Amino acid sequence: MLKGRESLVRLVGKRRRFLPNRLAILESTLNLCSDDHCNPLPVEKNLDPYDDRDIESSSSRKYVTCPVCSCRVNGEDSTINSHLDECLSRGTKRKLTQSTLLQLNFYSRSKDQPQSHVLKSEKKESSVGPGDGLMPSTVHKLPKDASCIENDEIICESLVECAMRPQKDCLFDALNHCERTNGASEICCSPKNKTSGMLVARDDLSGLILQTFIVGRKFSDEKELNLGERISLERDPTNVKDPNAIKVISADSECCKMLGYLPRELTKFLSPLIEKYCLSFKREKMFLDSHIFQGLVTTAPRSSVDVVPIEVMCDNNKLFHENNFDDEEFKSLWTSIQKAIDSTKNFTPNALKYQKNFSVLIQEVLQSYSHLLSGDEKHFLDVFSSLSDDSQRLFIRLYLRKGPWFRMSCTSYKEVLDPKRAAEELSEAGYLCCFDTTEADNTDMIQILNILTVSELREVMRMLKKNCNSSMRKDDLVASLLSAYEDGSCPLLPDLILGIAGICARISSKAELLIWRAERLFFLNGEQDLSAFLLVDMGVVKYPTYSCIVSDQIFLDRNDLLAYEEAMEVAQLIDQALDEKDDKMILRCVSVADSHVQPNQCTTSESVPFFSCFSASWIYSKVVSLGVSFLERENRAKKERVFLSRYNDAVLLLKRLLNCYTRDGRRGYWTLRLSIDLEHLGYPSESLLVAEHGLLDPWVRAGSRMGLQRRILRLGKPPRRWKIPSFAESINRKITEVRIQGRPLNRETGMKSRFYGESGEQCSVEQLALEYYSGEGGGWQGVHSESGIWLTIFGLLLWDVIFSDVPNVFRTKFQTAPLDFGTDSFYILRQNSIESQLQKIQDGMGEEILITSWESHKGTSCNGVNWDRHSLAELRAAVTCIGGPCMASLCRHLAQDYRSWSSGMPDLLLWRFNSEYSGEAKLVEVKGPKDRLSEQQRAWMLLLMDCGFITEVCKITPC
Repeated sequence: MLKGRESLVRLVGKRRRFLPNRLAILESTLNLCSDDHCNPLPVEKNLDPYDDRDIESSSSRKYVTCPVCSCRVNGEDSTINSHLDECLSRGTKRKLTQSTLLQLNFYSRSKDQPQSHVLKSEKKESSVGPGDGLMPSTVHKLPKDASCIENDEIICESLVECAMRPQKDCLFDALNHCERTNGASEICCSPKNKTSGMLVARDDLSGLILQTFIVGRKFSDEKELNLGERISLERDPTNVKDPNAIKVISADSECCKMLGYLPRELTKFLSPLIEKYCLSFKREKMFLDSHIFQGLVTTAPRSSVDVVPIEVMCDNNKLFHENNFDDEEFKSLWTSIQKAIDSTKNFTPNALKYQKNFSVLIQEVLQSYSHLLSGDEKHFLDVFSSLSDDSQRLFIRLYLRKGPWFRMSCTSYKEVLDPKRAAEELSEAGYLCCFDTTEADNTDMIQILNILTVSELREVMRMLKKNCNSSMRKDDLVASLLSAYEDGSCPLLPDLILGIAGICARISSKAELLIWRAERLFFLNGEQDLSAFLLVDMGVVKYPTYSCIVSDQIFLDRNDLLAYEEAMEVAQLIDQALDEKDDKMILRCVSVADSHVQPNQCTTSESVPFFSCFSASWIYSKVVSLGVSFLERENRAKKERVFLSRYNDAVLLLKRLLNCYTRDGRRGYWTLRLSIDLEHLGYPSESLLVAEHGLLDPWVRAGSRMGLQRRILRLGKPPRRWKIPSFAESINRKITEVRIQGRPLNRETGMKSRFYGESGEQCSVEQLALEYYSGEGGGWQGVHSESGIWLTIFGLLLWDVIFSDVPNVFRTKFQTAPLDFGTDSFYILRQNSIESQLQKIQDGMGEEILITSWESHKGTSCNGVNWDRHSLAELRAAVTCIGGPCMASLCRHLAQDYRSWSSGMPDLLLWRFNSEYSGEAKLVEVKGPKDRLSEQQRAWMLLLMDCGFITEVCKITPC
């Protein structure tokens, strides 16, 4: 795998089906794309099937933002004027922040007129671009009094009011609305008072209604509930799963049948109020004792397991023990109750777990990143909460599937009661679009043909009177039908397909783009998606506890986000091209990324340097760096001229990266590769000079620094250099070597060496070395761990420091490490607490800290910590035998530069006890017959020697 490919795959994550800027990327001018004779290749215009825009993107031109549609256009006067004429002629909505444009006003749709979002095909969607805000493509007419500025201000207010229409601030109304859409029976009443975001004094509680739900209906004794049925609430302190549980009992039944429970989010705050302050509830004039309270079912459920909306009323007439009343505690609990109830306003009563999780994600993005979304985008996402349960569930199900096209006749989920109506509602809201036979292109046809079965494809072939034998595979059938459609001999093929497949739909590009954006903003990485919620709900993953203190925005404005997304498209395109081995596309992407790399680019807050990985510039640097590895790989070409041209290209890219990114941890790798490539091109003096300058760079560290030092010693011999460098003695230190013999199982080049162990079974070189050290090698115990055991020990010893309260490093509850983990900021921002913890480790408290951390956090996810690979006994033995000073020194290096030192550690960690509480440890790097130490491994061995560790290299030789 190319250097940097793995990290790029993690960065891209789930690939997007719709790339709005793909056309502009493919039209970029190329500098690196050449044929076997080093001649430039013509640029192919490969149109994206879902994007009908024609936007050019070239680094050599200056672009400006259109004040009407917010699209990026060429900065030439003629181009701007033509674009403005086109925008004004079609009545495109202008940005709400602009007062006027040429003294014209833009007519907004009346608030009383329903807005139609029915999308028959993708071609009729709004144009999606880097700055258009995803506005609908409906044509707006200009009013006769378009020159009136006062009218323009009124229309602006109307547009803002439509786009920012608030949610219903009453849970009771929201429940009624949701239940109407579900066709369920309900009670329409006007309660005296309802919970809201304001703090209520204890004297004002009387008559205050709490509106909540009955959950856990699968545990109920009564499966059917009627509208208006009376209920009682009873504390259940003996509940094993939740000591704060409150049961819901049927008050109309003589045997007091249990109907379910109140939500856990509510009971953990409501139970203390009931027990400590004797808070009671009533319905009209019905009272029970201080431990049993009554309410009413407000909506009849449609099934026996549905969540049931209820309401209960507070009563403080027989209230508090005045002597024991804690006003601050009461206010805190009541505020938490209000928040718990308010949090359910965005959920429909019968929302399933994955449905609630999706709503949480959308609402969090709307609240925390509203400055990055246009008014139309916020309205589009906000509409989702008003859709019916069936529509929400169907959309989430389809979004999580591969797609892109789905046969609605074959789409069935038990929780979606009416999929046809749900699909229609999603289409009207713009979340789904249907296949249109009149505008189908080749890509659509291929995708639609692939959702048919082999028997259905053969039926189509017979209907078209095409030759079809039983030996033809599905790919052959699809290719034959597509060929007939392309040459015009079967123009009715789309209609025939729809006649067999029925209605076909897919997620609209607008919905896909915005949901992808929401996921990226919520998780801040490409590795996590909605499945992260599921893993938590199932108990598979448990995330650590920490405080999210946000004081700075990751993206300063919308332009930063759009530039980041555009760069992410380039990263996805090169990732796909590498999978498909499309060299032309790879070079095209590298060229595009190179054109965006500029010196001293800063798109994030300077006060938060670790936000730089969320900038477009950082992503382009990863693409260019990957391009360097690809060009270096091209040395396999047969023709020498092509061979040299690829190394020349790699050298140019490396110089550009080093000039543009002056504070980057990758500078060591870039400098080392530049020195190596210059030597390949026959410039040893220049290679030596680059290596010497690299040692002066504080960002060149660990293995890269070791590699440059060794190159200087090799290339800097007389007559190029007469003086011996000061570091020569240090890096030429002798590392102890031990040689053992083994009976090899295979001798193939490129294969990992395998040997027969002492028992005659097959084993690796590391296992063979462990057998040697446990026996005649000195009676050592140990594990083959490489970096794993060290990173686990580091995470456990510094757990409290890693998850301490530091601003801006925790943004979501799904993080396994702070955002600055692996950067220089990690140590700088926590230097006092890190050094304090390291002092404790040095003083011999490491084992105690390890045990406490293990028992407190076992099973909780943390970057680098592997709970399953090593037992607590192994970790305790390792920490004890290593000793406090060595352990503290090792942890300090990891804290200061985790990125550079988290790989390349020795294969084996060995230990043996001299007494009950003391011992010694040894670190061993195992090498097979044809292996040698890498620069990173050599750097680690010398560092460990400096820290006081016993180290050696064990070489296996075949007998």
